[in-house]
Amino acid sequence: MATQSRIRIEICVDSVESALAAQTGGADRLELCQNLFEGGTTPSAGMIRAVRRRVKIPLFVILRPRGADFCYSEEEFGVMKEDLLVARELGADGIVTGILRPNGTVDRRRMAELVRLARPMAVTFHRAFDVARDPMEALEALVSLGVERVLSSGQERTVLEGIDLIAELVRAARGRISVMPGGGITERNFDKIRRLSRAREFHLSASAPVGSRMVHRNTRVPMGRELRAPEFGWSATSLERVQAIRRSAG
Repeated sequence: MATQSRIRIEICVDSVESALAAQTGGADRLELCQNLFEGGTTPSAGMIRAVRRRVKIPLFVILRPRGADFCYSEEEFGVMKEDLLVARELGADGIVTGILRPNGTVDRRRMAELVRLARPMAVTFHRAFDVARDPMEALEALVSLGVERVLSSGQERTVLEGIDLIAELVRAARGRISVMPGGGITERNFDKIRRLSRAREFHLSASAPVGSRMVHRNTRVPMGRELRAPEFGWSATSLERVQAIRRSAG
């Protein structure tokens, strides 16, 4: 059964520093990614190893070979399986992944293979769920596959916008799978989301801007394409924001 009494907070991180801040702040679990600008892709083996050495709380690793959609070629699926084995060898406690067929349904065959390869690690189906054609159909598919939890914004841009569907999913799950809201959750709206959704697990980044340590700055040479993150700043998990969420969760 996926039901539990304690509210659990999962923090999405992309660095060792963010992982340590999340753990110190009271997070129950980490989702480790890279390339959050594209919604998160698979982190390097070095990153997984470094984070695993520094944190004691459960560590889940995202398996997503690229940004954009969740319909993968055989070559991309092969990479996902290789990355899964690496994550398991490096001590991950779970994986976070999702594969859809061209018609918007869960790719049961490939997901079943990933679930089998992942054991005894836990499996979370990520926000590929939010672009599935039928959320209830997708939920039942994931239950049948033995997936432990599904991350969702309720098929909307943010959890607050999708809260009605999330609450419906929590009811439909009936404890067979954990429905974990994620997308736009902050310390300001957390209590409202918890109350309306009746979920027991929540996913957020709790991030804040970080300024570059560079004193010399050549602003004429960008390191990315025209639509890009700033060169002299980034976001990282905020210890204070995680603590605020933890206090709200109890």
